[in-house]
Amino acid sequence: MADKKFTSVEQELLEEVMLHRRDVRGNKFLKKEVPDEVIEKILLAASLAPSVGFSQPWEFVIVRDNNTKKLIADSFELENKKAEEMFFDEKRAAYAKLKLEGIHETPINIAAFYKPSVKPVLGQTTMKEAGEYSVVCAVQNMWLMARALNIGLGWVSIVNPESVKEILKSPPDNKLIAYLCIGYVKEFFDGPELEKLNWESRKSISTVVYQNSYSDDKQ
Repeated sequence: MADKKFTSVEQELLEEVMLHRRDVRGNKFLKKEVPDEVIEKILLAASLAPSVGFSQPWEFVIVRDNNTKKLIADSFELENKKAEEMFFDEKRAAYAKLKLEGIHETPINIAAFYKPSVKPVLGQTTMKEAGEYSVVCAVQNMWLMARALNIGLGWVSIVNPESVKEILKSPPDNKLIAYLCIGYVKEFFDGPELEKLNWESRKSISTVVYQNSYSDDKQ
């Protein structure tokens, strides 16, 4: 529909979905299959994301095989031990208690890849990373659609990208952007889990917005 206008009710609904989007971690998922049509909706949402030069540089690998999941989980465990050592005192103790992935708990894992173009891409000639940012936009669309469908989604960033590429037999030029765990959940928290655990607090808008330049205000 050309020039579609959205009502205030629809605008508020979008805001509600964004307010209640959560990064869901392990032990929060249910042992319940996700229908294929639901996954198709989530992937359709990804395909509707903005992309530099309309390049649509994303590719997705859907992982259901338990042996493949085990290999990915092994990569996570290795990297997670390294990550834990970067924190100290109370933070390290708190980190050790976190369940930061749901690789085995979810029926569906999805790896999102950036596939570089073999030809110049409009808008990407100066900022090469814009193609990768486009895939991140696709992941955000997936997150919002999953939440609208009452499906949990967790982004597992503590994996070795090259190991995941090897496990999934990715083309050499592809770059792993996100490894996602998708499934129904026991509940959605009323706020981000790490905020509830006092790991970090939410920044106020006023602390991250500047006018005209960094030097024009915040004097």
